[in-house]
Amino acid sequence: MATQMMTKQPDREYRNLSSLLAPPTDAERHKRLDSNFYVEGYAAKFERFLLWEYNDSKYYEELAPGAFDHAEMSDVIMQYDHQGKVLARLTNSTLGIDVDETGLFMFADLSKSTAAKELYEEITVGLITRMSWAFTVEDVSVERLDEHTYLRTITQIKKVYDVSAVSIPANDDTEILARSFVAGNIEAEQRELVARQARILTLKIKMEV
Repeated sequence: MATQMMTKQPDREYRNLSSLLAPPTDAERHKRLDSNFYVEGYAAKFERFLLWEYNDSKYYEELAPGAFDHAEMSDVIMQYDHQGKVLARLTNSTLGIDVDETGLFMFADLSKSTAAKELYEEITVGLITRMSWAFTVEDVSVERLDEHTYLRTITQIKKVYDVSAVSIPANDDTEILARSFVAGNIEAEQRELVARQARILTLKIKMEV
């Protein structure tokens, strides 16, 4: 039987966070779902973070307050590494999401399938500790802070597809994205510089005539 390879969707962006995905302790908070296989964590946060660093250049990203205000989040799912079986789902109430002052908070009941229970055990013993999320962007701005520093601000999320437990919180997507948005910004600045130089030259010619 042929094996089907799982690949990420090219039209989506993925972000891995350092925030923990774990069952809460009694001292932290009450469970939001009644389950013995309950986990929670932040899939996204409203804070600036280093997206990518290359040589002397640094590329930051942040979510603007209100970025989720009009996002499509009616059927978000939970997966492992953004692929494979669905482990929890918003539409059957095994997954919940809540946008608060910190970011996109998620909580899940991982009791409804063998695969979900296995993930819960891996999270509980500390084999899986990180989170990621998949989304598309509606609106974004890019700012050059100084000669070697860039900031990409996501002002509006179009759709959130999934929140995932991840094994290794690093992938090539961030490098590809950083190269793309920085290159585009530099090209735009270069076009503006050329246009400005052309306007100055035109004015000089008119003054000399």
